[in-house]
Amino acid sequence: MFIQTEPTPNPATLKFLPGKPVLDAGTLDMPSREAAAQSPLAEKLFAIPHVGGVMFGSDFISVTKSDGDWQQMKPAILGAIMEHYMSGAPLVAARSEASAPAGDDEFFDAKDAETVDIIKDLIETRVRPAVAGDGGDITFRGYKEGIVFLQMKGACSGCPSSTATLQHGIQNLLKHFVPEIVEIRPV
Repeated sequence: MFIQTEPTPNPATLKFLPGKPVLDAGTLDMPSREAAAQSPLAEKLFAIPHVGGVMFGSDFISVTKSDGDWQQMKPAILGAIMEHYMSGAPLVAARSEASAPAGDDEFFDAKDAETVDIIKDLIETRVRPAVAGDGGDITFRGYKEGIVFLQMKGACSGCPSSTATLQHGIQNLLKHFVPEIVEIRPV
């Protein structure tokens, strides 16, 4: 098994590409050791010193370090990923789901439903694929009085360039298609 690695815009996050599907749909962000209890692989990764976050995407695993040096951490991470795939163990425990079900923690007024549908479609088709290329994910969380609230995960969470990505790239794209948007805010 050959696992590729890619840097991300966030120097604290490295993207691992196992060359096999990781999740069938959505993403699974585990920003803490407690959240990793839902995945045998994530638990192994959190057992490695200085691992501070893990996120699974469709074909990648993003690992965020809390401290330490990638040159020292990388062999242990690669070993844990390889061992997991060779074992045939499930990636996620049976009752966990890949992403928070849509709508569970979203907020917006019913009168804005049409606008929210457009925003969600733009995020799904134009923003998320680009962000996944950098080892992260961005999901819609709410809309109120022209302000769009987005949640950043994986490499995007804590990335030095995330503010610029939100305020320039994503905000400009959304404003182009939905002129009533005045601002984008991270949750």
